[in-house]
Amino acid sequence: MLERLETEIFLTLAEELHFGRTAERLRITTGRVSQVIKKLERRIGGMLFERNSRTVRLTPVGRQLAEDLAPLVVAMEEALSRAADASRGVTGELRVAFLGEWTAPLLLRTVGVFAERHPECRVEVREVQLSNSRASLLDGSVDILLASYPFDGMACGPVLLRENRVLAVAAGHPLSGERSVSVEVLAEHPVVQYPEVTSAAFKRDRTPDRTPSGRPVPKGPAGGSFSEMLTLVAMGRGVLPVGEHSRQYYPRPDLAYVPLHDAKPIERGLVWAEGNTTERVREFVRAATDVAGTPTGVAGTPTGVAETLPTVSA
Repeated sequence: MLERLETEIFLTLAEELHFGRTAERLRITTGRVSQVIKKLERRIGGMLFERNSRTVRLTPVGRQLAEDLAPLVVAMEEALSRAADASRGVTGELRVAFLGEWTAPLLLRTVGVFAERHPECRVEVREVQLSNSRASLLDGSVDILLASYPFDGMACGPVLLRENRVLAVAAGHPLSGERSVSVEVLAEHPVVQYPEVTSAAFKRDRTPDRTPSGRPVPKGPAGGSFSEMLTLVAMGRGVLPVGEHSRQYYPRPDLAYVPLHDAKPIERGLVWAEGNTTERVREFVRAATDVAGTPTGVAGTPTGVAETLPTVSA
């Protein structure tokens, strides 16, 4: 088994490709760096680096070892961090956020359960918008967010909410009087687009490029917020697939919501940055899972979750 210092020296040199800079970063001598690398090469039975007086380069063996070791080191650091969190108990502050007004009640119930279980951890609740939801997780101003799936590039918890999809159209639109329509109608009308900063996987799910049968979907204008997108719909600039709770939380006389009878439900849950999988985050996900653990009912109600709470799931 590699010692911690051996692993650290090897991975740092693999990044820097310079013995002097590696020694400076680790605050050891260049002789120590060289000694450790030679020892590793003897154990492996092959060269890890090609070096001469001018350059240092990874060999194919060295590159493979670096690619194999790097995620293991990250996982070990995260395991140590979780152990440290657990030993101290769940304390400090947790910043939670919701995206979309109808998700707020579930989030607030979760906050109540979490606060009862962990009274020494202060919880701050805020709302984020489409334009800053990802940035808030990346810059650390929000620890965990209740949002729609898929949310690519983040760790995700179990599905907590499901709801049917409807198509938002202008009140005078030809589809406004239909009892329900197929997803295939998207090929016949421009679809209002989400902001550029929105998750790519989310946009593919909500405003696909093609219908299930493969017909291209024309793109309409993009809105900067959900309310702005609905306004573009009301102006006749396009249609927009949304969750059926929009009827309740965004009722407008200039809009109609038509059921999409062959669309899969929208799913929502908690997302957070993978590097921020603290004990506080894990306990909040656990509390949310318990709060939403009622049997699946009509679309839009909390859904039961049988999944095991993940350490990190991409």
